[in-house]
Amino acid sequence: MPVMTCIEDFRLLAKKRVPKAFYDYADSGSYTESTYRANSRDLASLKLRQRVAINVDERSTRSTMIGHDVTMPVAIAPTGLTGMQWANGEMLGAIAAEKFGIPFTLSTMSICSIEDVASVTTKPFWFQLYVMRDRGFVQSLIDRAKAAKCSALVLTLDLQILGQRHKDLKNGMSVPPKLTLDTLLDLASKPGWALRALGGRKTFGNLAGHIKGGEGAGGVQTLSKWTASQFDPTLNWEDVAWIKQQWGRKLILKGILDVEDAKLAVQSGADAIVVSNHGGRQLDGAMSSIEALPAIAEAVGDQIEVWFDGGIRSGQDVLKAVALGARGTMIGRAFLYSLGAMGGEGVSQMLEIMRKELDVSMALTGTKDIQDVGPQILVR
Repeated sequence: MPVMTCIEDFRLLAKKRVPKAFYDYADSGSYTESTYRANSRDLASLKLRQRVAINVDERSTRSTMIGHDVTMPVAIAPTGLTGMQWANGEMLGAIAAEKFGIPFTLSTMSICSIEDVASVTTKPFWFQLYVMRDRGFVQSLIDRAKAAKCSALVLTLDLQILGQRHKDLKNGMSVPPKLTLDTLLDLASKPGWALRALGGRKTFGNLAGHIKGGEGAGGVQTLSKWTASQFDPTLNWEDVAWIKQQWGRKLILKGILDVEDAKLAVQSGADAIVVSNHGGRQLDGAMSSIEALPAIAEAVGDQIEVWFDGGIRSGQDVLKAVALGARGTMIGRAFLYSLGAMGGEGVSQMLEIMRKELDVSMALTGTKDIQDVGPQILVR
């Protein structure tokens, strides 16, 4: 087993082990990828304030997110095509998250279905919803999430229209992958992935039977074409109210990057918002998530839980987000890298690496409890 020390180790290993189309799908942004790069760059530019001669024995990274006790203020973000990074990846990720003590969020665009994940977990997980033109199908997804005892719905608001991702177009991204000469050569260089794929799910589990037009039960010609035809550009706050009423449980709104939208989210009655630019995969040229966080937290942080997503690659990044007002955080690419590198064991290792770095960094800033973290730990 390779010695893994940081998220970058997982990324490099995943790049070797995952087919190019699926690795690029995870590791890319829209258009020039400027916002994708800014997410990590702006986090790295924040400097921590080192303190000494302070008793930091018996530290705690434990917190809560919408009432859920968490080992650290981190949840696994919803990520599409996760089961194409490693066979049955959503199931493996959910098992690892439950064992570690943090929430797992299943994407609408997952390979494993809601029911698949429910079959391998003993505690409630979260489900992420994309709003499609067919409201009847949206209702059916909500009902299935209820039946699976999901405890929270994560409603993604920033993907009404798909931002162009050049790598996906060049790779002809499809599920399952098209068997072109380039694809076959790529798969031949990754026999471990190919062998695991034989026994894993191979299509969009939550969409099976819904997709029409000759593509089969859940298979699509290209992800971008199908998304453009199905996702609803008319999505508005009235729809949010309807979904909240249909769901009736904890509601989290993901994709908030503007103070005015954050205030509207509070008025909607949601339980939490996620400050996020979709990992730089939607509006290229938008501000980084960490740049947007402080103003949003200041404006609405005493009325709703404010979480952060975008560019987290370490426990230090989690600490910086909490210092700037985030009650919790979500990690997407760090999860995908570790899963693609080593499967469920990789996810478990990644979470422990992140928790340890968070713990050590707290200590070196003179902080014993994550609840006490604030802007005072940052160099102004």
